Amino acid sequence: MSDPIDIELLGRLVHAERLKRGRLSLRAAAEQAEVPFNTLARVEKGDLPDLANFRRIVHWLGLSPERFFQPPRIRTENTPELIAHHLARDPNLTDAAAEKIAGLVRELYTSLAGTEQPVRVHLRASATFKPDASRKLSTLLQQMQQKLESMPRAEH
Repeated sequence: MSDPIDIELLGRLVHAERLKRGRLSLRAAAEQAEVPFNTLARVEKGDLPDLANFRRIVHWLGLSPERFFQPPRIRTENTPELIAHHLARDPNLTDAAAEKIAGLVRELYTSLAGTEQPVRVHLRASATFKPDASRKLSTLLQQMQQKLESMPRAEH
């Protein structure tokens, strides 16, 4: 998991600001920013400061803190494939065993995941149906729906 703050950018900007201000030493920059010398040195090396020191450093840079926050990662992984990836790297499983488990996970996931949406049918030609045909079609569709609803979910 990545840090919520772009710490590398912060470190580069601190270093650049020290150069811009006449090649300030870390000590002089830390004094100006009102943060401990060790904290500023660690930030330049890529360490994340505590919140209070982060705010002081950003203020010293004259920047908005929001500039350093990375956008949240959008989850794009396919869950069964992520599980298969981890199973394939499990030292306790053979390749065949890992693939067999992954196949079961894929099958279960496909049958159990997601939300069911009711199926709706609009018959444009319904006005041309004779009343008896409409009743038979309605009865047939109701029977199909009842049969599907009575089946275990994995069979759908």
